[in-house]
Amino acid sequence: MSELTFEQMLEESLKTIHTGEVIEGTIIDVKPDEAILNIGYKSDGILSRNEYTNEPNVDLTTLLNPGDKMEVKVLKVNDGEGQVLLTYKRLAADRGNKRIEEAYNNKEVLTAKVSQVLDGGLSVVVDEVRIFIPASLVSDVYEKDLNKYAGQDIEFVISEYNPKRRRYIGDRKQLIVAKKAEMQKELFARISVGDVVEGTVKNVTDFGAFIDLGGVDGLLHISEMSWGRVENPKKVFKVGESLKVLIKDIDGTKVALSLKFDDSNPWKNAATKYAVGNEVTGKVARMTDFGAFVELEPGIDALLHVSQIAKEHIEKPSDVLTVGQEVTAKVVDFNEEGKKISLSIKALLVPEAKEAPVAETKEDDSDVVSVDIDAVIAKQEAEDAE
Repeated sequence: MSELTFEQMLEESLKTIHTGEVIEGTIIDVKPDEAILNIGYKSDGILSRNEYTNEPNVDLTTLLNPGDKMEVKVLKVNDGEGQVLLTYKRLAADRGNKRIEEAYNNKEVLTAKVSQVLDGGLSVVVDEVRIFIPASLVSDVYEKDLNKYAGQDIEFVISEYNPKRRRYIGDRKQLIVAKKAEMQKELFARISVGDVVEGTVKNVTDFGAFIDLGGVDGLLHISEMSWGRVENPKKVFKVGESLKVLIKDIDGTKVALSLKFDDSNPWKNAATKYAVGNEVTGKVARMTDFGAFVELEPGIDALLHVSQIAKEHIEKPSDVLTVGQEVTAKVVDFNEEGKKISLSIKALLVPEAKEAPVAETKEDDSDVVSVDIDAVIAKQEAEDAE
């Protein structure tokens, strides 16, 4: 019986490996782009950077250390140069597939960091399995710029699992919708009309601002932003700022808000401040052909009819007045219920005994023209509403 040579005995002592087999190896050297492992075979195994991770340009010396043991999968027993090619990425992906399958079946909420922001959505990696979250499933609202999610940890569920096509779809939207529904339920259980609550400005438009109350967006209409006049909401409010608001109305899931708090209502003491006969000063806020509206204070405008601007006849207010001009006049009518005040400059210019009625004006000593103050104000309010 012939004796085995040393080389033959060594070869027989080494294990046999096959393509696709999962084996354990020990790292004996690490370079930036590859690692060499002792796998108990006649040749060492080569683990390239591309077969370790999907992340580009990773320096393996920062992730692997000589002496570490790790499980790998045999990619090719002989690459043509006698080397064994290994993969860790594909082994992790195989195991990741099972992990994703379990998460899909159990509707488990996963958390992963956004690795890429794509044109159509976000890409995340879970156990070396790349999952795509379409832009339509990133949020419950339209997201114009997805770049803000880059590098962020986000929660999602697997809505589609197809390993044959390597199609794995994540859904973040349904989690947001479910969370908001729960918050909405809690919110409506504790709020009512008349409550003062705190919210955050979510969006500002030309007609108002949407305030996030925590699960529900309430509308703060431009007409409810102040007792005075707000011309441009975008100059008054900023997205993200906190705001205390009054709940004016609740209609189903719609909430109307207001900043017109009762304790700051300028009409509370108006009957005394603007009693008939009082002399007042204000600024011309706007003009029409029939008169000028004078702002006495934020929230209180008074009508200065064209017939009451001067002793002489005036065709239209803009002939003698300008917007922003300060004027002093006499209160000649006060209607608290209708929140209407009428002024007269002419009443300050003529003797008390000869003062003409507010509802009349003479033109060239001819016919008296009757002026219905309530009618002209109602007409202006109707035009403003349109």
